[in-house]
Amino acid sequence: MNKKSLTPVILDTNALLMQFEFKINLKDELTKLLGVYEIQIPSSVLNELENLKDKYSSSAFKFALKYKIIMTEKKGDESILTIAKELNAVVVTNDRILRKRLKLNGIRVIYLRQKSYLALDIP
Repeated sequence: MNKKSLTPVILDTNALLMQFEFKINLKDELTKLLGVYEIQIPSSVLNELENLKDKYSSSAFKFALKYKIIMTEKKGDESILTIAKELNAVVVTNDRILRKRLKLNGIRVIYLRQKSYLALDIP
């Protein structure tokens, strides 16, 4: 398959955690919504997971390492917003403030609905 045809998908910290917390099959849910895609993780998200004191953070960190890591000097939401713009990516997040900022910038957002499935929000 041609890599150019894959939809880039950026996962933020809570997206990585939610699959363990709510037992969501992230890959299956993303396939239902997008078809073919490529998960990419900002290095800032890895740093956040490393320092997080959550019972799922170690599992989420190991899961994230399976995917392409995008190096960034920016932190938090700024890194996600910048990378999403550059790659024309879809972002998976439950952070309401970040979701609003992404939508204002014309970026598609996937979020958890009813703690059981993912939904695509198109700006």
